[in-house]
Amino acid sequence: MPQDLITQLPRLDALFDQYSERFGKQQTPYRNHVYRLINLVAAQKTLDPQEWEALEIAAFFHDAGIWLAGTFDYLQPSARLAEHYLEEHQLGHCRTLVRAMILNHHKISRYDKDRNNLVEVFRRADWIDVSLGVIRFGVPMARVRLIKHAFPNAGFHRLLLKLSGQQLLSQPWRPLPMLKR
Repeated sequence: MPQDLITQLPRLDALFDQYSERFGKQQTPYRNHVYRLINLVAAQKTLDPQEWEALEIAAFFHDAGIWLAGTFDYLQPSARLAEHYLEEHQLGHCRTLVRAMILNHHKISRYDKDRNNLVEVFRRADWIDVSLGVIRFGVPMARVRLIKHAFPNAGFHRLLLKLSGQQLLSQPWRPLPMLKR
């Protein structure tokens, strides 16, 4: 497990700069969530350069459809936004992995029997963060606390509850995105 936290990634920071107006005051909560995810993935798996590339892009776009596509039914829109970015930047070699990470990050059951499959590791990282560390998949609580301290919640979970409530009230027949897969 790496001792140092990942606090800056140029591609990721450039994406947040590019879309800062679209995120508005919710950028810090989302940015911190994304950096928590990246650090939680790094706490579970050593990544090769291509996996790092895919992780940065998938982490940024995994929930971005909420803001960039204006919908709480955001899995497919988030995947499409990521695919557009990949195409624009000649990163098509990451397409399958990035798409799988985005579309399966809310999956309740395992994505793959291989615990080191990056899609599975990313899925677990999101569950660790969304559960506030109650579910840890073997990541030590001390590491979770360190990551949460470096990247505070800043209202991210409150925002998710608010958006979930709005969706339930306005469209009770539509399942929440985390319950679709």
